Amino acid sequence: MAGYKPKVISLNKRPGQTFGFYLRVEHGEEGHLIRCLEMGGPAELAGMKDGDRILRVNGTFVDGLPHSEVVDLVRNSGASVTFHILDEASYKQAKAQGVNLSNPQSTPIANGVAKQAPKPKLCYLVKSSSGYGFSVRSVKGEQGLFMTEVVPGGAADRAGVKTNDRILEVNGENIEGSTHDQVVDKIKLAGGSIMFLLVDEETDRYYQNKRMQIGAWLATTKYLPHKPRIINMTRAPDGYGFLLREEPNQTGHLIKDIDRGSAAERAGLKEMDRLFAVDGEEVEGCPHEVVVDRIRQSGNKCCLLVLDKDTDQQYKLGKVSPMLFWEEMKDSNSPPSYTEAINLPAAPVRPSTRFQERVELKPKLCKMEKTSAGYGFHLNGIQGVCGQYIKEVVKGGAADRAGLEDDDIVVEVNGVNVEQSTHEEVVAIISSSGNSLEMLVAKKSVYDQLKAKGVTITRLLLGETSYVQVHTADTSDDSREERHHEEARPETPTESARERTSSVSSSSSQESMDERL
Repeated sequence: MAGYKPKVISLNKRPGQTFGFYLRVEHGEEGHLIRCLEMGGPAELAGMKDGDRILRVNGTFVDGLPHSEVVDLVRNSGASVTFHILDEASYKQAKAQGVNLSNPQSTPIANGVAKQAPKPKLCYLVKSSSGYGFSVRSVKGEQGLFMTEVVPGGAADRAGVKTNDRILEVNGENIEGSTHDQVVDKIKLAGGSIMFLLVDEETDRYYQNKRMQIGAWLATTKYLPHKPRIINMTRAPDGYGFLLREEPNQTGHLIKDIDRGSAAERAGLKEMDRLFAVDGEEVEGCPHEVVVDRIRQSGNKCCLLVLDKDTDQQYKLGKVSPMLFWEEMKDSNSPPSYTEAINLPAAPVRPSTRFQERVELKPKLCKMEKTSAGYGFHLNGIQGVCGQYIKEVVKGGAADRAGLEDDDIVVEVNGVNVEQSTHEEVVAIISSSGNSLEMLVAKKSVYDQLKAKGVTITRLLLGETSYVQVHTADTSDDSREERHHEEARPETPTESARERTSSVSSSSSQESMDERL
């Protein structure tokens, strides 16, 4: 029986932008459907089609999950998300044949031989003293821009560029509708390094015959010089022997403090590696506590996908998900240990004691200066009841830059402990603080663990690695919206808030729901 090969599509969106489609479940239809694609939006440009079914979100198989959980997975991904999708006809055929779509045959089989579709290629060039070593050719009356005059042994040649390769993307931006001069300008402005998505004549013809759009989600990563690393670890009696932490002014979950001789060191983990996936599931954008729990729940063995600094910068330059590398490696002839790590079930074993001890139990000290848009957060609590927490931190606002996060528990305001203060009292302290504010807060999981241990939360717990950040007001703040983010906000959501969070279709059928993403 021919297998079903889902398309892997990675989408990115800018602040205030959506991914450009609705995710629906419909009466009489199976699966999570793509509907109402926005023309020119990220989803439509990436090749999504109306009626496509989503099988995986960031590596998590979702075909059998409730609609609300799938929506949450997409929303919690932040500005980028990776989908495995199957076209409508293939999905219905697979369902009719009883195919297990959570582990489909990876490629069609003909006469016992796997047929591999040709792939476009990602090429990463670093400029040498003599330049990149190629020219761009265009022919009047013909569509497309092509590589030419590729210098043997030059930067382009070493990166896998061939004469007559057609250029599809420059640093993650599609240039098929751009003029020759516009593309040349992009290349000149790229600086010392650049990422191309290219297609050779044979591959170009293959996809044109199939009338398929070509994008980075189809590409091979084999020409890229910096590669993510797949780390297979077996837990020792004292744990894996590393610390996973978040750093101020750095994105992602970082590997730190690897013990000499530990399972982590033997497996090849390095200091400041950025963790991208756990057991094949992308964790980019997941809360720190969720990532820690996923590692703990892996049992005695854990498979991590990590990137060092150079690899991270390379993939970010091309706006490409490292899951492309993971998928390509998974589809190749992997060694037994790697396959075992992928298919290993999560054993219900007791989490590593050492890993538990190494989770840092520290509050955060956040200093901020009020801008014309306020501090950029809401203080939530129940009026008349003690205990306050942070909500709706505005991305890029003063609070966000200072390190405040949603659901942080407020411990001190301007040096005053407010754990036993009412909502009104805390609001009054913030309101009287003028244009600067200092808050000692703790993530809810950290707060709960410290309280369970009977530890008093003060600045003394910060030790030498205090996460104090001071941010002054921006001199040119374009926002004129007056927002009093420290105003009292009742726990019960208002009617408008309910309308914002619920996107149940207004159709008379209560069995169809859609979510704009």
